[in-house]
Amino acid sequence: MQIEINGQTAYAYTGGKPFDPGLPCVVFIHGAQNDHSVWGLQSRWFAHHGFAVLAVDLPGHGRSGGSPLPSVEDLADWIELLLENTGVGVSGASLVGHSMGSLTALECAARHPARIARIALIGTAVPMPVSDALLGAARDKEARAIAMINTWSHSPRGMIGGNTVPGMWLLGASQRLMERQKPGVLHNDLAACNAYTHGMEAAAALTCPALIVSGSRDQMTHPKAAGKLAAVIGKVSSLSLEGAGHALMAEQPDAVLDALRGFIA
Repeated sequence: MQIEINGQTAYAYTGGKPFDPGLPCVVFIHGAQNDHSVWGLQSRWFAHHGFAVLAVDLPGHGRSGGSPLPSVEDLADWIELLLENTGVGVSGASLVGHSMGSLTALECAARHPARIARIALIGTAVPMPVSDALLGAARDKEARAIAMINTWSHSPRGMIGGNTVPGMWLLGASQRLMERQKPGVLHNDLAACNAYTHGMEAAAALTCPALIVSGSRDQMTHPKAAGKLAAVIGKVSSLSLEGAGHALMAEQPDAVLDALRGFIA
């Protein structure tokens, strides 16, 4: 599905069903250097069970035009424009975000509370600092940065196999996805995560229910950080997936779907 936002064409995968703004809407927001494809199982399930699905490619990512937005705040406002331009009604949207997308969902719900029914934050941490070494590699040696992220994003089991689809390699699929993005996108995304300082204030201001899903072996957004975030949210449920790393939707897709079904459906 193509949507015009701020004069640029944005792409959203609708889960294999036509988008109907009259249905309850679920917006899936990917993380740094990713696109809509990370939500394959989850987006299709909701689309085939009575929901309108928008699994977006953020600006400058995947099939969406324009340049990547420089801040989490800008991304949050872009999601609100997405809802407006697709005709999603007030209080009609559930936001599901992974990593950078979780910060986007959190900020969007705090800035535009009338638009958002609930948020699910997957692989999240507030703040979400990025090391100087990784930022520098993303700027100057992107291939090295991609290798670093893939090493840190997968659990020990995920590093050697573990894909629920026989014959598919988690690490290789993630690397190819990241290599498809435009030059400069990775550094932009990591810098946006590193610079976001409004997360705890946004969490304290939330009026909608929130779900936090963490991986017990996550080296990118440590579960302890997710616990600190949960402590300041008024209406929150938390779940830890044993053995999962940061790439939760790839390593444990069914468990992530089950958590979202229980929270949204």
